[in-house]
Amino acid sequence: MVGSMISTPISVGPWNSALAACIRPDPGVPFRCRTIAVSNSSSPLSTTAFFHLQHSAARPINNLRLSPRHSHYLKASSSAAGTTEYLEEPATNVKFPKSLKVPGCTSSSLSLLGTGYREKVFAIIGVKVYAAGLYVDQSIFTILTAWKDLSAAEIEANSSLFSSIFLAPSEKALRIVLVRDVDGKTFWDALDEAISPRIKAPTEADEPALAKLRATFENRPLSKGTVLFLTWSGPSKMHVCVDGDTSSGADATIESTNVAAALFDVFFGDSPVSPSLKMSVATGLAVGHK
Repeated sequence: MVGSMISTPISVGPWNSALAACIRPDPGVPFRCRTIAVSNSSSPLSTTAFFHLQHSAARPINNLRLSPRHSHYLKASSSAAGTTEYLEEPATNVKFPKSLKVPGCTSSSLSLLGTGYREKVFAIIGVKVYAAGLYVDQSIFTILTAWKDLSAAEIEANSSLFSSIFLAPSEKALRIVLVRDVDGKTFWDALDEAISPRIKAPTEADEPALAKLRATFENRPLSKGTVLFLTWSGPSKMHVCVDGDTSSGADATIESTNVAAALFDVFFGDSPVSPSLKMSVATGLAVGHK
């Protein structure tokens, strides 16, 4: 495919932040690749944050449609009272508040950076297990100014950037919403299977931390709609809340750098369990710097 630049950014009216959208053609329509900027009038995107658009030259632009991969950035909605805005994870239709007071956090609220979903394959059939969203303190954009000119794809591929996010002295939290019933032991076994290989040099703090995590999940029935919070208040401390509201405290506090880092790596390392979440967060970082 050959890429060409559309030089004039498109204004998106009511959206206050710069957005990039991936557009695909109707089935069977020949297409070629172009790059387009979607922005508000005062803050156009730099070329590094552009996404490719696939479209037919013969089709009018008002017939183009957003691909599911990035359409959730445009699916902001408000509650009936108009006080809470949400972003919808497109594969599961789970709505995530754009800002949230998170259990275990001292910050008044954290901001949603990206969403994705976890899928397990059973007998070659993919089954969605949960949707997840990463929330961060806005100070992360000040801490990570060195990365402001990278595109979403460059951010996604840069493991040192995600290590910097983990080590940054600011709070971040993962909100997980189950989209099917899972018993606690099955959930823990899958989590433990992902965490353990990531701990390369075990310390004395690791086993008690893993035992506390196991006890938090193992004997709980996790039904569809259950909300879990994993909150990192620092590189060596993580809070876990199972099915609590946003004002509740943590069910467990894990104090182990290895375990906290391994759990962050499960979602944002080189082999994430939810590639869609990592890509969405990378997009959020690229857009947030503009």
